[in-house]
Order: sequence, then C-alpha cells, then structure tokens
Amino acid sequence: MSYDLVIFDNDGVLVDSEPISNRVLAEYLTELGYPTTVEDSYRDYMGTAAHRVHDVILERHGDRLPEGFDDLFHGRVFAAFEAGLGPVAGAETLLKTLQQSGVRYCLASSAHHSWIRTALDLTGLRGHLAEELIFSAQDVGVGKPAPDLFLHAARTMGVPPERCLVLEDSPNGVLAARAAGMDVYGYAALTDPAKLTAAGATGLITGLTEVPALLGTRARTSRPRTV
Repeated sequence: MSYDLVIFDNDGVLVDSEPISNRVLAEYLTELGYPTTVEDSYRDYMGTAAHRVHDVILERHGDRLPEGFDDLFHGRVFAAFEAGLGPVAGAETLLKTLQQSGVRYCLASSAHHSWIRTALDLTGLRGHLAEELIFSAQDVGVGKPAPDLFLHAARTMGVPPERCLVLEDSPNGVLAARAAGMDVYGYAALTDPAKLTAAGATGLITGLTEVPALLGTRARTSRPRTV
C-alpha cells in the first residue's frame, strides 16, 4: 500500500511563521497584563486554533480577552509577516517535486482561512495550493488536537485516512493525525523531537528535503521507515 495523499500543516511546515506569530502573541498578551514568553507561547498555543488563547486566559486568570483581540492580533502578525515572512527551507521545491511526481497533497491548518492565504501569498507558495487544496479549522469548527480537520480534508479529497501521510511540527497536530488514523511524520525543526514522538509520531524528519525519499521508500515497501 502506498500513500495516496500528503497533508501538510502550514505554519512551521510550509511557511516559517511560528517564530514571528509566537513572538507577537507573547508581546501582546504581556502588554495586556498576562506575562508570556515566546517559549510559553510555543508550549501553550502552537498548532492550536485561535480560540485556544481565549480558553487558556479564561482558565488561568478568570478573564476574557478584550473584544477585538483576534482582529488586532492578526493585524499585528500580518504586519510582521510583511516585514519578514518566508517559506520554510525546501518548501517550494518539495511542492514542485510532488506535482511533477503526481503525488497528491493538500494543506490542513488550525489557522483561519485569511491567515493561511496571507502567509501563502507572502511566501510565494499560493501558486502551488489551489483553493480546493486548502482546509482550515474554520471548516469544521474545532482545531487540533481534535481529528476533525484531518478527517474533513481526507474525506473531501476522497482518500481513506489510513492512506494519508501528515507532516506536522506540533504535538497537537501529531495527536490530531493519530486520532484520525493517519501516519504522521513530526517535523522537528523548532519542536523538541521527544515531544513529537511522545504524541505518537510515526517518524521524524528535520528537513523537507527528506520527504521525497521517504515517499519513495513508502512506494516500494509496506511501511515507512523512521528517518
């Protein structure tokens, strides 16, 4: 059996947005009176839907974030993106390779559709991801670690979950893929590989250049190897 679909997370896997967005979020929460470091932001919010920030602040402090928080946060992030967002190393080459090889792929992110498209536009990757290949947690009403988003993407693409390979950089994303019954390789560039493994990652990669060989191995054997 071979993989019939590769599902990419977006932030941190295709676009190098995690350092920027987590810095901006940490600064904004601290400004509002909730001291947060970039490391705190990675730990608590990376790979989750936007409502997670509201849930954590309410749970820990008994406070609701101000009205308009999401819009202002997104505005600050988009401004920071315009100043310095780029693709993850090897992302465009990998997408071109998959296209040329006839390997189907799509994107499934906990971020809002507007966030996804802005990031893809700024990094020049939008041309490799048609509208029908972009899926957001907005489509299902819940983000990772729930499996709903990945199941929705696979169902829409017409591929059984067990024939999908997910590429994720967050433990929550790995948990979501495993709950969906999919193989998932953890991208351990910014994330502690031990955390990805503990979440159930099928294997680990440290760069996108490893993916074509991984898929080639999969096409010749019944199970993928750990890179």
